[in-house]
Amino acid sequence: MAHPRRVVRAALVAATVALVAGLVARMPSSAFAATGDGSPTDANITFTGRWDTSNASAYVPGWAGAYLTTGFTGTTVKLKQRNSIDFYYSIDGGADQYLTNQTGTVNLTPTKLASGNHTLRVSYRVVAGSYHGDAVFQGLVLDSGAKTYAVTPPAKLIEFIGDSITVGTTTSKNALTAYGWLIGERLGARHTQVAQGGACLVTTADGCVGLEDYFLKTNSSATSANWDFTRYRADAVVINLGTNDLAHGTHTTTFQPHYLHLLEEVRAKYPAAKIFAMQTFCKRFGAETKAAVQSRNTAGDANVFYVPTEGWLVAADYTDGTHPTDAGHRKVADQLAPIISAKL
Repeated sequence: MAHPRRVVRAALVAATVALVAGLVARMPSSAFAATGDGSPTDANITFTGRWDTSNASAYVPGWAGAYLTTGFTGTTVKLKQRNSIDFYYSIDGGADQYLTNQTGTVNLTPTKLASGNHTLRVSYRVVAGSYHGDAVFQGLVLDSGAKTYAVTPPAKLIEFIGDSITVGTTTSKNALTAYGWLIGERLGARHTQVAQGGACLVTTADGCVGLEDYFLKTNSSATSANWDFTRYRADAVVINLGTNDLAHGTHTTTFQPHYLHLLEEVRAKYPAAKIFAMQTFCKRFGAETKAAVQSRNTAGDANVFYVPTEGWLVAADYTDGTHPTDAGHRKVADQLAPIISAKL
């Protein structure tokens, strides 16, 4: 006959095993996501920009120009999508390839790669205006036995705040051919574009998205959660706002204090960043923008700079009188990149 203490001990062990099994069954599978498996929670994947990660199985970029990067082994890589979306991808630093209307598991390597280590970057098309693709990252599929590996990101990060011009509207590759992306790549920095087509500085009753308010948000939705600024720190912030405000009823008497408030918000979130306030290319609110910068300088913030843009672009550099062409964005990058680089 079994000893009573052994019976009790066995019963306790069995109960503990059952309890643990029950807890495990109720925990989300993402809690066990292994580094290297290519899932959204894989620590080897770097997400640059503002990504909504509230759903561990589906990460969603919140603004233009967000992208993900990682290394991977093996000969193939596939991207898991939910519904139809257009996106750009680059393997091993090559030219960005564009795929449209992609769903399900998308093979990014129809021609197999040489066996070994490779890198991948993916950026989804901006979901805005008439385009309503399903920008969502659900993970990578690799060869059997292959895995991701971490790629050290650049040390510096530059954030660009603006409207459709900063988005890259009317350029050949949208955010990828906008001046912010070009400058980030040129300076070897990570780069984000917190920008929305039609955006204003000031939120208005007629629905203009005001970056004074939405700078603090994960995306441009009215129900967006506040962004967690501990997830990254910008070393430089470039603001290009004011092109759209006049059409939405914001005038010179109100523009300057709102711009000053945005500068104060940026400084509060990024205490060490260099902040560049651009004169709009259409020259609207230039005096008010410069005065807001001077107010910050007078208050003791020497790392806020006004950037005049006179002479940067001519009529031939625009597609429609407002939005620069690809060549126009390159000219802006030629002018602005040295200004940022000198301060960083």
